[in-house]
Amino acid sequence: MRLFQSMGRGLSAVSARYMPDPMLFALMLSVLVFFLGVVLTDSGPLDMIIHWYEGFWSLLEFAMQMVLILLTGFALATAPGLRDGIRWLARVPNTGRSAVFITALVSTLFTWFHWGLGLIVAAIFALTLAREAAKRGVKVHYPLLGAAAYSGQMVWHVGPSTSAGLLSATEGHLLEDLIGIVPITETAFTPYALLLGGMLVLFVVPITMWAMTPRDDESVGLQVYAPDKLDAGDGGGDGGGSPSRGTPGNSGDATQPAAGPATRTAVEEAQDVEEVAATPADRLENSRIAAALIWVPGLVYVVYWFATRGFDLNLDIFNFAFLSLGLALHGTPIRYIRAIQEAVSGAAGIILQFPFYGGIAGMIGASGLATIMAGGLLAISTPQSFPVVAWLTGGFINIFVPSGGGEWAVVGEVISRTALDLDVPIGKAILAYGVGDMWTNMLQPFWAIPLLGIMGLRARDIIGYTLGLMLVAFPFIFLGLWFFPY
Repeated sequence: MRLFQSMGRGLSAVSARYMPDPMLFALMLSVLVFFLGVVLTDSGPLDMIIHWYEGFWSLLEFAMQMVLILLTGFALATAPGLRDGIRWLARVPNTGRSAVFITALVSTLFTWFHWGLGLIVAAIFALTLAREAAKRGVKVHYPLLGAAAYSGQMVWHVGPSTSAGLLSATEGHLLEDLIGIVPITETAFTPYALLLGGMLVLFVVPITMWAMTPRDDESVGLQVYAPDKLDAGDGGGDGGGSPSRGTPGNSGDATQPAAGPATRTAVEEAQDVEEVAATPADRLENSRIAAALIWVPGLVYVVYWFATRGFDLNLDIFNFAFLSLGLALHGTPIRYIRAIQEAVSGAAGIILQFPFYGGIAGMIGASGLATIMAGGLLAISTPQSFPVVAWLTGGFINIFVPSGGGEWAVVGEVISRTALDLDVPIGKAILAYGVGDMWTNMLQPFWAIPLLGIMGLRARDIIGYTLGLMLVAFPFIFLGLWFFPY
């Protein structure tokens, strides 16, 4: 136990000094691929620039699909019914360790089902839990609680919202000429994926986070801030106190958020207070009938889709279903609009970085780098070892391209060609790549941005602990990829 705690403290101190913004990785990879293309292929500098530009706008449709996954997940997570359940569950833990364990379990379960929903549910749950713990005098390690909330991003790519799996199941996807349409039943709903997911969700992630948690009596400061999230006073209003801070510069164990109510979001205020319907426009915005005119036929179509097509899950129907369900739970158009507005800032990274991923993919594909890279993977792979090689490849590229979908656009052709040459099922190859992508999410903080904003933390506050989880998970993932049946 002490080993895990020391590992978490040490890695946290390192990440606090050296963790840059994720956008820099996309820029660095763009430059690296440019020079590799010039050196290793027949393409000259001007050719690579042309390839870059021609690919730059190729992922706009896919980027919008990814944005909608995040936005619809956020809107559903902040809907009244789910929010009330979060508050009830947040009162269950009575120790700091149980708080971290339950947060990790909630995060992995929800994120396995839907990465956008899980990310926001886990953030709101962790913040609510910290608030409830402070009221009851339970000491909680707040940064580690944030790390536990983010830990679900290490399981999402073997679940139903897998971006590479859903994209490959969507007609017209970027690799359709090479691999065809790959049903979701050949990726997320195979014994391979379910065993990997079960191992991580129920065992590796929550137990590792629990083991890194210090005892409740070890309460020393950690460099952390939670502005406007937890008041320092005894209550008496929203946002009236100063933020909770640990001792700057320490790399300690536990930070106790000060007691008091958390600042309420615009979504919560819109849910709890009915708008004053002063004008016809106001009445329409707050009309449950107006919302029902959209979500009822929306859910009818979702039922029709699965009744006539079977379990044919792709990005479009996935987003459509969550949009309809979120509107139904929010009840009125204005509440749903405000939920989406609050979520938009969390999608900024997708909007800005996906064109660069498209440019990188354009350079790799058009220059011939994809063929060279596939040959390199083929040279070191066998049908038995290829899932492990694909996992490590996906994990390495994810450090530079922190998006499962954007990364698939960059290396999908390489992984697919190698799998076809080795006669490895393409669904298995997609899964193995996806495990690599989600594994190094624990080092790459790109998808933590919405969570960090909700909790008032910085990436450097949590990455040391999630990196520890990533290292502990290594042998389990290796053995699972090698031995689990497909």
